Order: sequence, then C-alpha cells, then structure tokens
Amino acid sequence: QVQLVESGGGLVQAGGSLRLSCAASGRTFSRYAMGWFRQAPGKERELVAAIGGSGSTTYYGDSLKGRFTISRDNAKNTVFLQMNSLKAEDTAVYYCAAGGSYYNTPRRPDEYAYWGQGTQVTVSS
Repeated sequence: QVQLVESGGGLVQAGGSLRLSCAASGRTFSRYAMGWFRQAPGKERELVAAIGGSGSTTYYGDSLKGRFTISRDNAKNTVFLQMNSLKAEDTAVYYCAAGGSYYNTPRRPDEYAYWGQGTQVTVSS
C-alpha cells in the first residue's frame, strides 16, 4: 500500500511558477513509476508527466515539455513537478499517482494503482 500526499498548489499569476511535491509512504517507492495528472472542471483527467522508478526516464503530455519538469528523490520518497511560464489553461486540480513499474512511464490513469487527494492550481490571467 502506498499513500500519497500532494502539496505546493495555490494561486499564481500567468507567467509565474509553482513547484508541486508529492510525498509517498512506504519503503517501496522506487519500485513505482510516478505520474502527475491534472483535471480541469468538465474535462477528463490528463497526464502531465511521468517518471520511471530510477528517475532516468520521463514522459510529458502534449505541449508541456519545456515548461514543466518532473523529478524524484527516492531517498526522500518524493516526486516533484516544477511548473514554469504558467498559463490560465493550466488551472486544474493536480494529482500525483504511483503505479507501473521501475522501468516504465505509464500514460493512462488506469495504469496507476495509487492516487493522492489532489492539490488545486489556479493561474490568473
């Protein structure tokens, strides 16, 4: 069992930056790929970024690479999402998730077994 707790969301002006963190419980953190998803009102949950267990493999959703960076610290059981040049359309609830395996970067929500409660990110234009 893995428990995930996100933090770092909030209100930011367009063009600003935020860094989300997701702290995981358990001693098997590095075995899991980690993903950040987001869901805006009335829209489906979409993948923002995913990272393999070692941290050496990453995947980004369409048009997000270059503005967003995912990373992880396995010694601290934490995954991060650095978000720069934020836009109003980035407004959503952001969720972290654990699943897959050490070697892959799952891209669908149903490939992740564990989810955090979400943190709100609001970008004002």
